[in-house]
Amino acid sequence: MHLFFRYILLGIEHVLPLGYDHVLFIVALFLLNSRLKTAVIQCTLFTIAHSITLALATFDFIHIPLQVIETSIAFSIALVAIENLFIPTLNYLRMSLVFVFGLLHGLGFASALNEIGIPKSELLTSLCGFNLGVEIAQLFIILICYFTLAYFWKKKEWYQEKLIHPINMMIACIAMVIGIQRLIN
Repeated sequence: MHLFFRYILLGIEHVLPLGYDHVLFIVALFLLNSRLKTAVIQCTLFTIAHSITLALATFDFIHIPLQVIETSIAFSIALVAIENLFIPTLNYLRMSLVFVFGLLHGLGFASALNEIGIPKSELLTSLCGFNLGVEIAQLFIILICYFTLAYFWKKKEWYQEKLIHPINMMIACIAMVIGIQRLIN
């Protein structure tokens, strides 16, 4: 049980404070329409998807070069933030996109776990703990976004144009810069 809790903490740490790109992605998911339920649905779907590829990569069924994964993750963040500017509702396309990007991000998590090292005898316990930790951190980010952005301001007429759109544009720009840096290196 001690190992399970250790990996929960590692999952949380991988997102907060270490995973700045992951934080950007979760914030972008939230900014779709600033509804708590919509953000949690996307976050949970994302977690299910990244759990699949995290397990497959950890069990050595998938091998993709880290630079390809990390670069693609950065561009996926930009794409979600840009999509938020044009499609403000949760729909099938958005859910599919979140799932596919979750698969991609799971490969990034696998590289982080490989660096940490997982005891082969406790692989399943470690993976479950890590995924739970990531989900806890993601939900925490969503709650912070909700209570600092949406709870007080979302009914204001300027909310989308003056607050949400600029934040989405900043996330897209930051993610593009990260993606280009990763592509060059």
